[in-house]
Amino acid sequence: MAGQLFAPAVPRVAIASPFESMDTGQGFCHVYRLLKTDEFSSVFAFRRSLRGRFYTLYYRPNELATARLGVTVAKKLAKRANGRNLLKRIAREVFRRQRENLPSCDLVIRLHAPAGTARRAELNMDVRQLLGRLPGNREHAAGDVFT
Repeated sequence: MAGQLFAPAVPRVAIASPFESMDTGQGFCHVYRLLKTDEFSSVFAFRRSLRGRFYTLYYRPNELATARLGVTVAKKLAKRANGRNLLKRIAREVFRRQRENLPSCDLVIRLHAPAGTARRAELNMDVRQLLGRLPGNREHAAGDVFT
């Protein structure tokens, strides 16, 4: 009996999460992200951009079936990491909700003005307006105001 300290091994059954099988197409997986430096560089080199109050949107057509996004926030404009992360999270969330209406482009959203006193609604609206002004957009964002 001294050799049987543990119960015999029983094969485990893989239990799939109910969320794993649901593909709503609204996620922000790696397929929709710009990850490599070369991908960012090619968008910047294309030299097409739209400027909003806080963000600048750089874009470049791609041959894929969907839009992809990269976000950059400089330490010079947002000193604290949690602030930079929030600014990136806001841009990614607006992109995630609008992605199906966007043309097939590689997009880079870059903060160009300090957003220390800006409210989240203002930041959301800025990104939404930039994506709405994108050439080839299938549907303009609700409440879009062109400036």
